[in-house]
Amino acid sequence: MRQRFVPDEFFGQQPSSTSSLPDPSPLIENLTRAVIEILAGARDLEQISRWVTDDVYRHLLKRVVLSARARQATGRKATRPHFTIGSISQFEPRDGAVEAVVIVHNRARTRAVALRLEGLDSRWRATAINVL
Repeated sequence: MRQRFVPDEFFGQQPSSTSSLPDPSPLIENLTRAVIEILAGARDLEQISRWVTDDVYRHLLKRVVLSARARQATGRKATRPHFTIGSISQFEPRDGAVEAVVIVHNRARTRAVALRLEGLDSRWRATAINVL
């Protein structure tokens, strides 16, 4: 009996083990910085497209549009935000997945950025990013 060919099993994204991937810490910090700058309008979303899944890209695109509308309604220009990275808490819920919470401080307030990275096709990709 012939097995049915399922293209996604062969051509789709292949999970990678944590041991075969680089240290995710630099990517966590860099993605956090980039996302904060993207939402402030100082960086283009396209710059992180290779590091995020399609779902995350669409989610961030919605946030970018809303942020741009809010800036336009209040007459503010897009500027590079001044912030510092605080503590970073990193967890490994399973092999090939890392979850992190990054605390970001600026003059007005402190925010948290929650990320989930998964090893796909021999590199880390963000499968969830939320700015709280």
